[in-house]
Amino acid sequence: MKKLIIILLSFIGGSMAILNAQENAPAHSMTRKGQNFNVDVNVNLNTLGVKSNRMVVLTPFVAGKTDTITLSSIGLMGRRRYFYYERNEKRYPEVFENKNFRTGENPDTFRWDETFPYEKWMDGSSLKMRKQVYGCCNDIIEESIIDLASYHGYHPDYQWIVPEAEFDKVRQVKGSAYIDFVVSTTDIRPDYRENRRELGKILSTIDSLKADADITMDTLYIKGFASPESPYDNNTRLAKGRTKALKDYVTQLYSFDEDFIMTSYEPEDWEGLRRFVESSNISNREAILEIIDCSLEPDPKEWRLKSTYPEEYKFLKETCYPALRHSDYKIVYKIRTFTDLNELKKVFKEAPAKLSLREFFNLSTAYEPGSEDFMKVFEVATMVYPDNETANLNAANAAMLVEEYNKAERYLAKAGDTPHAIYARGVLAGLRQEYSAAEEFFRKAAVAALEAEDMFLEEVAQNACDEMKRFNK
Repeated sequence: MKKLIIILLSFIGGSMAILNAQENAPAHSMTRKGQNFNVDVNVNLNTLGVKSNRMVVLTPFVAGKTDTITLSSIGLMGRRRYFYYERNEKRYPEVFENKNFRTGENPDTFRWDETFPYEKWMDGSSLKMRKQVYGCCNDIIEESIIDLASYHGYHPDYQWIVPEAEFDKVRQVKGSAYIDFVVSTTDIRPDYRENRRELGKILSTIDSLKADADITMDTLYIKGFASPESPYDNNTRLAKGRTKALKDYVTQLYSFDEDFIMTSYEPEDWEGLRRFVESSNISNREAILEIIDCSLEPDPKEWRLKSTYPEEYKFLKETCYPALRHSDYKIVYKIRTFTDLNELKKVFKEAPAKLSLREFFNLSTAYEPGSEDFMKVFEVATMVYPDNETANLNAANAAMLVEEYNKAERYLAKAGDTPHAIYARGVLAGLRQEYSAAEEFFRKAAVAALEAEDMFLEEVAQNACDEMKRFNK
């Protein structure tokens, strides 16, 4: 037992000597300089304690998750072992291919200083040293691997934004129904022309919401419009009467509360006419738009349009005016809140539009960052909330996490100019190895965070800025 302890202590001591190079010598390191990756190892050979009939072989190597780079090996031999190999050159161990030294004639230190093209796998790699002790007959009697250094590369500190919770998830659905009425009448005839189909737009929307147990309808808004045909007073009567007729028609089919349906009307839809003309290739388009935009009262305005451009007016009356006689509807409703993760997964699969941004974010915590399910949550969130800055910022972070940098750039274009968005643009630049641009973004983010009194982000951005300065050297 005592002998075993002595051998073990000797083995550990010899291994630790590798870490203790000559004073003032460079420390073991791995550094990246642009597209080059440098490995620097410096060992003190005098502390290896090689016995006369032994040989020690040292082999540094860089180990990553997917690849390995092995540097050249060196050997330090005791006196008897050295002369043995001199007499038997062909019996050198295969690993011992490069420099060899005899104890007493060896340099104090030996340094590996080698540069390789940088590859992505080197991020997160480790610099190690393999020590092998050979006895007689070229047998390895001791072997160990010692960790010397590590290289983390640029691994950003992603700043995820937790969306604010919605206590009332209020949503709305809109549509337009083009219901035909007999000339100058206000009563609805379901079987007249395409009325059955147009009425069905409103009724099917109501039915689908009523059938959903997660939804509570709040209000149905109906607004009726007539086309700009004089006289204005008659159009007012028609728009008002036809809107009331549609309300009465819906009311008789459902047992809604009295104040569930709210109505309004607009006698002449000049805005709709303007949109049609502006998007058309009609003759005298600009002059017609000037008439539509002028300050005349509706009847004189309509007469000027009709008398100045009779051909164009006829075209508008036949093609555009029927569509201006419509009823817009909007149903405001509430969706209940989902908290259980299993329920969130089910809703996400069947009806993701029911989820709030906070619920999307809560769901993402159920998955491993970077996994397919994790990525899909943030991607769908931007589909449901395409213009929401928080949704796009978090989606950009998720895309960067899996190195989809072009997709991240598209999301960041819609992420706004908050300190967090500026910081995320710095992260993207850093991941693309655009270190000068990244440093500038991080500097701006730190200033913006300071102005926003966000001390945490200010510190994160400043640290990232300092990190980019090291990469720029």
